[in-house]
Amino acid sequence: MVMSLVRKFTSKFYLQKVYDNHFRSTLTRLLNMRVRLVPALEDNYMYLLIDESTQTCAAVDPVEPEKLLKAVEEEQVTLSCVLTTHHHWDHAGGNVELIKKTGPLPVYGGDDRIGALTEKVGHNRQLTLGNLNIRCLFTPCHTTGHICYYVTGEGEEPAVFTGDTLFSAGCGRFFEGTPPEMYKALIEILGNLPAKTRVFCGHEYTIQNLKYAEHVEPENAYIRNKMEWAKKLRESNVPTIPSTIEEEKKINPFMRVQEGSVHQHVGGATDPIEVMRLLRLEKDTFKAK
Repeated sequence: MVMSLVRKFTSKFYLQKVYDNHFRSTLTRLLNMRVRLVPALEDNYMYLLIDESTQTCAAVDPVEPEKLLKAVEEEQVTLSCVLTTHHHWDHAGGNVELIKKTGPLPVYGGDDRIGALTEKVGHNRQLTLGNLNIRCLFTPCHTTGHICYYVTGEGEEPAVFTGDTLFSAGCGRFFEGTPPEMYKALIEILGNLPAKTRVFCGHEYTIQNLKYAEHVEPENAYIRNKMEWAKKLRESNVPTIPSTIEEEKKINPFMRVQEGSVHQHVGGATDPIEVMRLLRLEKDTFKAK
């Protein structure tokens, strides 16, 4: 693996490209933590959340254990726990194999269906990783036990791992939940995180989601600009992740259910939960031209 020497500096972090066969892993460095994005399967993302002070890390949704452990070795850190967002195979399916390879580790999640689970967590449960604080956010809808993990530290710019609840410019299907649950998850919980919170989601769906966002709001310049940016990155197999909460509120129709332009698209409905329902119903069968 060859590491690029080119670094893009933006405020207190940079994105460092790491080349990995047909995909590119990325490293987002914040003040006291770094996040290693590790592509998996066809379009999944696993993550290493690394505490700089102790050089310990948590694995988020390690569906391909060997690739994840290779990243641990490359980062020269110690794996201390597993954070699982939900029970679906493409997120939790590597847990058992990972534990076989590493030996016993705490495996956190919000659903008894998660493989190798050692501790079930609920809303606002606090975990620590070195000097980092991890707050569990219960966001059921995609699955009944979905957990997002919100990470902060002293003077740190926050990050959140959203699994299949919040994607860049989209959200997960309502497999086991309802529009009110997704409204609460996106608007009342994730939407109330600090604007600069970086969003690390579970899949590379950005361009597909932006096509639908353009369909909903064809005059939205933020969406148009994001699409141009995303296409350039994907042409080189560079991930479009992370985004931020601030950005999602500008481009993501599911976080814009209170906007008049979105109400117009769904036929004049104004109740935000009903708008959420109508958007998801349309998106489930949407095919971009």
